Amino acid sequence: MSITDVQQRTRRALAGVRAARLREVRAAFRAGSWQSAYRRRLMLTDAVLVALATFLAVLANNLDGAWPPAQGFRGDQLVFIVVVTAVWPVSIALSRGYDVRLFASGPQEFERIFNATLRFFAVLALGGFLLSWPGLRTYLLVAFPLGLVFLLLGRWQWRGWLRRRRARGESTTSVLAVGLRDQTERLIRELNERPSGYRVVGVCTPPSEARPGEEVLGVPVLADLDGSATIAAQVGADCVAVAGSDRMTAEAVRRLGWELEPVGVDLMLMAELADVAGPRITVTPEQSVSLLHVDAPRFQGPKYVAKTIMDWIGAALITLLVLPVLVAVAVAVATTSRGPVFYSQDRVGRGGQTFRMLKFRTMRVGADREDEVLASDHDGAGVLFKRKDDPRITPAGRMLRRYSLDELPQLFNVLVGQMSLVGPRPPLPQEVSRYEARMRRRLLVKPGITGLWQVGGRSDLPWEETVRLDVYYAENWTPFGDLLILARTAKVVLGAKGAY
Repeated sequence: MSITDVQQRTRRALAGVRAARLREVRAAFRAGSWQSAYRRRLMLTDAVLVALATFLAVLANNLDGAWPPAQGFRGDQLVFIVVVTAVWPVSIALSRGYDVRLFASGPQEFERIFNATLRFFAVLALGGFLLSWPGLRTYLLVAFPLGLVFLLLGRWQWRGWLRRRRARGESTTSVLAVGLRDQTERLIRELNERPSGYRVVGVCTPPSEARPGEEVLGVPVLADLDGSATIAAQVGADCVAVAGSDRMTAEAVRRLGWELEPVGVDLMLMAELADVAGPRITVTPEQSVSLLHVDAPRFQGPKYVAKTIMDWIGAALITLLVLPVLVAVAVAVATTSRGPVFYSQDRVGRGGQTFRMLKFRTMRVGADREDEVLASDHDGAGVLFKRKDDPRITPAGRMLRRYSLDELPQLFNVLVGQMSLVGPRPPLPQEVSRYEARMRRRLLVKPGITGLWQVGGRSDLPWEETVRLDVYYAENWTPFGDLLILARTAKVVLGAKGAY
């Protein structure tokens, strides 16, 4: 094929992408990028929420047990409100809490807000102590927790708003994938399967892999590797992702970065790592190379002590809050079918230790003896035997399963230290007996009432994917990641998705 033919194919492939991108690019130049607009919304929201929390803290200081307050706001109190409202968001910005790469992706956005708030109030407490600021204790006791909760809830709301826009194909980061075909296919699959906000608009790959005008998983091939910088500018890509190729040497990647710099296109490199979360990765520059450090998973130490304390406090509070629900469910189970209220089953916990997991009974008595008869026609994969139309489930049990109310007694397993609020799914002994070495890593942490498997599809997930998510959680969990999973669990349970 002649050079002219290749150029014609490239122009035809570009035509479809240009038409779709032209309006988006023009709108971006008129109104600025969506990232800048979204960042401004976050900063404005944070300032309003901080001002509200600070105002309530000062108001609480002035109440003295009576309403309305006996006195108005003093001058020093107004100064406190203004200073905190101005400096708190700045502290978040200095902690990179408005980094575009964190928008609606992972727990790091919340972690940075928490760390920035902690540092800011430590400095504020020290400064107020040295200046003998009147009423400082009340300000800190009210403004700090209230403001932190407001900020986290505000980010949660904006994150949901951004995810909904991304589901409609809006507010996304367009990516030009560069590399060998199999590597670009992997990149496209990974970005498409997760709500990361990235959208691959084109592929640059060697002619031996695919020619311009062809497609890779529905994405048009636009050019060879050498023309990636020019193509990125032409289609209005926000970044170029190098997925891997023998021709993309360190020097070639360096030159590509130089070529992208004048047109404002970012450069990303896809690392050959699987199921390793960002907090475990550190980049260290050494002379002319950059070393990628991957921290080994740790399964003991202060972080796990803190998780145990959080589990106990959280389970105790939740048990008190849902106590009326527990009583109502127990009455419903006892009055609608014959048999005990609770059902216990052997499950395998941390370190391979077996324990009795509690649930509200949702099946008729003796249902376990029918497993072998019904297992040949089940809906789950592997040993996760579940049927959507299981005839053994009682009418009350079907409702309990729909909203996961049958899982509530597991709070008592958490209180006695056998389970965690968030963790891998508690496996059956016969399931563990089939584990390969990598699968046994899920036993390095306590099983949880909820986890990535719960928010990722519940009973709809195949067994292999459930195990993969459990191993990923065991090696990469973080406290704020747990909070996100708990929040997402409430949404999934209320929607009754994948429950049967």
